[in-house]
Amino acid sequence: MKDATREQPVSRLPKFARRLDPAISTAFACIIVLLILGSLYSASFLSPEYLLQQLKVASFLGVIATGMMVVILLGQIDLSIPWSVAVGGMMACAAAAYGPVGETLAIPFGVACGMVIGFANGIGVAYLRIPSMIITLATNAVAQGLMVVYTGGFSPQDSATITMRYLATGFLIPGVPNAVLIWAIVGAVAIFVLTRTTFGRSVYGIGNQERAAYLSGINTRRIVLIAFVSCGALSAFGGTLLAGYASKAAQSMGDSYLLPSIAAVVLGGTSILGGRGSYLGTIAGVILITLLQSILSVMQMPEAGRQITYGLVIIVMLLLYGRGPANR
Repeated sequence: MKDATREQPVSRLPKFARRLDPAISTAFACIIVLLILGSLYSASFLSPEYLLQQLKVASFLGVIATGMMVVILLGQIDLSIPWSVAVGGMMACAAAAYGPVGETLAIPFGVACGMVIGFANGIGVAYLRIPSMIITLATNAVAQGLMVVYTGGFSPQDSATITMRYLATGFLIPGVPNAVLIWAIVGAVAIFVLTRTTFGRSVYGIGNQERAAYLSGINTRRIVLIAFVSCGALSAFGGTLLAGYASKAAQSMGDSYLLPSIAAVVLGGTSILGGRGSYLGTIAGVILITLLQSILSVMQMPEAGRQITYGLVIIVMLLLYGRGPANR
């Protein structure tokens, strides 16, 4: 009788390598390629100072992409990101104009405004059963209209608070930007919530099969609502950081974060159909997108070319990783 153990193929790869998602491996490989390409265009591309600056810039996208990832894990999408970001930054700066109390409440007020947008999205998707693409696009338009009315069509005149500037540009730890620390904290919380809590398991369950999750006792409507509120809050918080980075808010400050936030999540291996993905992949996707933006800037590619590049990247990654099982 043959020894059955001899017929079983034994992998020579380390355990962690066997468990690593191919999409994540591909994303990190692309990061290395971009670093090499960037060094060919500029000798300072690989300098520690430049890489730290790029990581700081990536932190803003990382905070925003965290909320987008939670929504995508549900199999949904949030197209209200641009004006959730802008509303958060503009309202935080507006609150700062009302004296010491306003300065203290500036960031919470900006985040709360983003939560209101997320709440409207969540109600529409979870309770009214409106497709997420439609309701979030509608709330984005409403938020844009409200901000245009508020500013009278002119650029906001209010400035960011000292706290907002410190969080975005300061250094609590010498050599490590505060923005990077904030992203690390947000990421750690996201990893814990998604992997160690009932809410996180519910998000993956709904993304895999919402009806099965509902029949297993999960309050699917509440989970979807909380996910969209979280996305709105993180987008608005990202807006307050961006306002602190630029010392003031701008009406178009969130426009450049919609496609990159989606691309970062998808590039990291999170399925656009929901139910599959890890935050490590989102980290890789954010860094990859930031480096891509940097190289395109060095190449002096116009904004239209950048948007086309992001769109093509999303399409390619959807073809590679976004195809779920046929019986899903």
